[in-house]
Amino acid sequence: MIRRSFLAVSLCAALTLAASAKAEEIQVGSHMPLTGSLARSGQSFREGMLVAVKLFNESQSRHQIKVSLIDDESQPAKAVGAVEKLVSDGAVAILGGYGSNIVGPASDTSNRLGKVYITAGAVSEELVRRGSKNFFRINNNAGYQRGFEGMVEELKAAGVSIIASTREAPMLLAKGLEESLAKKGVKVTLHAFDPAITDFKPIVNKIKLQDKPDLIFMSAYENDYVGIIRAAKVLKPPVKLIAGAWSLAIPKMYQDFPDLMQNVVGTTPLPYPVDVKDEEGKRFVAGFKAMFNKDIDYAATLSFVKTMVLCEALARAADAGTLKSGGLADEVRKTSRSSPLGPIVFDAVGDNPNFTLSMGQHQDGKIVLVSPAEQSTGKIAYPGLPW
Repeated sequence: MIRRSFLAVSLCAALTLAASAKAEEIQVGSHMPLTGSLARSGQSFREGMLVAVKLFNESQSRHQIKVSLIDDESQPAKAVGAVEKLVSDGAVAILGGYGSNIVGPASDTSNRLGKVYITAGAVSEELVRRGSKNFFRINNNAGYQRGFEGMVEELKAAGVSIIASTREAPMLLAKGLEESLAKKGVKVTLHAFDPAITDFKPIVNKIKLQDKPDLIFMSAYENDYVGIIRAAKVLKPPVKLIAGAWSLAIPKMYQDFPDLMQNVVGTTPLPYPVDVKDEEGKRFVAGFKAMFNKDIDYAATLSFVKTMVLCEALARAADAGTLKSGGLADEVRKTSRSSPLGPIVFDAVGDNPNFTLSMGQHQDGKIVLVSPAEQSTGKIAYPGLPW
């Protein structure tokens, strides 16, 4: 009788300890463009996010992050609907999508519902001027602008023609570059285009006959890059280099369009094949390879970093008992860490003032860092064109 009572008490105690040791599950929502015009970037964002969640969950036993992902189909209205559904289903925070025109309304909705929204895919300055205490991003227009400006200076280019989509983020970058490069004595001509157009030959022909610059810079998105370079390949303007911004210097672009990408330059944090120095970056590379049997790229790295930042803040808020009382935003704002993208901190409006990127050039299937000079992994092909 005594022995049975002792065993029963011991079993009860063991079960109680097991229950108390069970990890707390924290529900997070995410919307990304897995289909539509921005799908290539959205798929990379998804992959980086999934690796981050897996590595974070494996790194500790107190909290387990669970992510529900909805395809916003590259459409703002569907992104808004996705956020509403994710929050109604219990998400305590939102990992945001790609494209300022999509992130803007989606993050407005998240803020209205009182949830933290963090992104790495939207650079519009309007996003950090709304006074939202729940909005955070790890990248911004200034970082992309600094990357290209530095390369123009190193190449001593006298003239730049900018081909820019009239969408908010591309035009913001284009106008910023137009102003800053002009102040440095560079001749700049800006050619704006409606996102609906697909024939870029008229613009490229103007550049060929009138501008005659050293460089063409594309401030646009994936499908636009392809159309612009195809037009340039036909008309062959007398330029020395073609460059662009986000999601251009990624392996997938060369794999999909090998006839168009050779010598094209874009913003990127890492070369390809990847070469990372920090321990977190090495874990990311290994985890990404294990999950997807390929190397990391620019977009996946952005998504990995933003996801890790959110996971860590969620854990801190849960430990402090403030996760359900609005304390998550304060924990995100306390972030101060190194990352594969460099230092991550947030200012009063949720922006990361440390963000900056290198310029990478497609060279025979590799992406070589060519600027700034102190971070280069190879020599730039200049003049260097896809034809």
